[in-house]
Amino acid sequence: MKITWLGQAGLLFESNGIKLIADPYLSDSVEKINPQNFRRVPVKEELFGEDIDIIVITHNHLDHLDPKTLERFLNTDRVLTVLAPYYAWQEVRKLGRNHNYVMFNRGTVWTQNGITLTAVKAEHSDLTAIGFIVDDSQEKLYITGDTLYNKDIFADLTQDIDTVFLPINGVGNNMNINDAKRFAVKTGAKNAVPVHWGMFDELDPTEFDLENAVIPTIYEEVKLK
Repeated sequence: MKITWLGQAGLLFESNGIKLIADPYLSDSVEKINPQNFRRVPVKEELFGEDIDIIVITHNHLDHLDPKTLERFLNTDRVLTVLAPYYAWQEVRKLGRNHNYVMFNRGTVWTQNGITLTAVKAEHSDLTAIGFIVDDSQEKLYITGDTLYNKDIFADLTQDIDTVFLPINGVGNNMNINDAKRFAVKTGAKNAVPVHWGMFDELDPTEFDLENAVIPTIYEEVKLK
């Protein structure tokens, strides 16, 4: 599976001829509301030329559900599958067009073109927020979404996770680096990729110093160990 980090919590997955994008934030929408949260990295316009098949939105916050970004991906005659938990699902459907908007609450499973997506618990200020697992029968990836360390999450996880992607910024009801390290170890994942840093902050990701850590570079493929 090819994985590209898009900055913040955005990820692009390519497998089995399918392109899945999660939580893309490719605008300056947040800065207009909170000027201190300006983009440190410019938007890569070429990403809007990708033929996306599936969009996953983990929760209803602007740096994850960004209408300015999503309108551009959804402006196509192709029918996309858009997965989102309840609050986000209500909002993203307002963007319209003839897409398949699927309510993707905790415990929901969606299978498409050999890829299975499973929504799992997240502990965040959007009370319907989720994480999700991507399984293409070769790799099993766990994207936590925005979340705090919550013990109940682990009941939703399997024991054979290859890679976990998790926040480390420690604000806005997200794990800080210390909790994120403990969380990553608890999942048993072979690789741990810290995200949700560097877009609005000067956080040093090298403090996420697990032996299995893979520090991503924005707009580049995540090279797993």
